[in-house]
Amino acid sequence: MKRSTLMATAALLLAAYVAVPLLLGANQYVMSIVVAALIIGGVAMSWALLGNLGGMVSFGHAAFFGVGAYVSALATVKLGLPVFAAMLLGGAGAAIAAIIMLPVLRLRGPYFALAILAYAHIFRILATEWSSVTGGAGGINNIPTLPTVFGFDLASKTGAYLVVLTLVVCCAIAYSRIRASHYGIALRAMHDSEDATRVVGVNSTLLKGMMLLVSAFMAGLFGAFNAHYINFLEPDYAFNSLWVTLPIVAAIFGGYRTILGPVLGAVVVYLVDQLIFKSLIPTGHQLVLGVLLVAMIVFSPNGLLPLLQKWLKNAFKAKEKTHA
Repeated sequence: MKRSTLMATAALLLAAYVAVPLLLGANQYVMSIVVAALIIGGVAMSWALLGNLGGMVSFGHAAFFGVGAYVSALATVKLGLPVFAAMLLGGAGAAIAAIIMLPVLRLRGPYFALAILAYAHIFRILATEWSSVTGGAGGINNIPTLPTVFGFDLASKTGAYLVVLTLVVCCAIAYSRIRASHYGIALRAMHDSEDATRVVGVNSTLLKGMMLLVSAFMAGLFGAFNAHYINFLEPDYAFNSLWVTLPIVAAIFGGYRTILGPVLGAVVVYLVDQLIFKSLIPTGHQLVLGVLLVAMIVFSPNGLLPLLQKWLKNAFKAKEKTHA
């Protein structure tokens, strides 16, 4: 990693971990919106990982989000597991749920997207009908909150922000390592031409299956966090289509081909929508987001993050010429 990139990353992390709690920590409403934006950003990152490295467009990530939430909630309520252990179990549960979706990897394009969307509906129906375990349509109440660690209440808005930010950072590091590995190089080549990579001996089905499991684990992890953050769960909320549409919009707006683009897109889109557009247009404010998304696709198809990187690069070059 270049020195300038390393310094920029360190400054960004310092601002995220220190400056945000100091500046916004006293405002509970804004912090709750920031936490929600990071949850959406985490799911958007998992969706973008599958689309960027696996070459698959998923309309069914609500299934992974919901399964992760239910597994973690039940692990704490029924089995009494600690919250953080249950959250990891929630991610593992989502990955296991993804195993039954492996047969649809043979499908391509819209057929894969629609098939995985059908799985999301199946899991929602299971959560509704299996009332002896999941509580049915009434859901699960009093889910244990995030714990207090060394006297610091992680269930508070600032504590929850630090936890979900750490989850985002860990997932971004994992995404970066996978992308830089031999598997990541093969996956990116497969994205451009799957038939060509098969000719040179790449097992595309195995690699796509691995990315599906990793993506499901990430989405399930954020679903598990959300269950303990709001302390309540019911099928229509856990498997809601918003957990598909918002992350897709965020990923495309921020730049789904980059690692942090989906998170940046989620933060910008959700904060602008909730803090500005919603106050100006209480009903139908989501229409403005649609217009912004169309404008981004038309004028910068690669998304917001590549656009900012290009602008900063040009500004840096202009500054160097001025000093020369």
